[in-house]
Amino acid sequence: MSQATTIRVLIADDHAIFRQGLATIINRDPDMQVIAQAENGEQAIALFREHQPDVTLMDLRMPEVEGVAAIGAICATAKSARIIVLTTYDSDEDIYRGLQAGAKGYLLKETEPDELLNAIRTVHRGQKYIPPDVGAKLVQRLSNPELSERELEVLGSLAQGMSNADIATALSIGEGTVKSHVNRILNKLDVSDRTQAVIVAVKRGIVSL
Repeated sequence: MSQATTIRVLIADDHAIFRQGLATIINRDPDMQVIAQAENGEQAIALFREHQPDVTLMDLRMPEVEGVAAIGAICATAKSARIIVLTTYDSDEDIYRGLQAGAKGYLLKETEPDELLNAIRTVHRGQKYIPPDVGAKLVQRLSNPELSERELEVLGSLAQGMSNADIATALSIGEGTVKSHVNRILNKLDVSDRTQAVIVAVKRGIVSL
């Protein structure tokens, strides 16, 4: 490729050693060039606006602004942004949130270099890149009933070990309302008790302990 058609890549990850290793792999390919590196989500947004990269590799867990929020902020002003999530997190909720925010691909950090470069080329062409195992988890996530914002708040409180009375006080709602939310959460997660609800929610990446 000529310099004019080289795929220009932005890397956003809070681990310097990983960023450098990634840059080495990408820059070794004659068709690609890393043009900027961000160490947090806020920097990723700023560097995207400054450099307008062809493809962005975005981690999900970063300081300042998390990856999903950064993806959303970038895609809100650059509809054609081509972003690939590159992360260690593979729960169905993480995959769903990343792609819903506007990412065009989703890879795990254990991905082989050749697959990474193939994904960059695929997304650069305007196509999506979702490996079969990631796609399977996305399908599973899409088949699950959506939790409301209030149900997510209640679920987060359950994960902290709070009682219905504690949750009612914290959220300024009635204890009976909390009980109704808990029952709906159990039904949507297809579990029979609060402990199972928390275990499933953590496994799926809906809440963290």
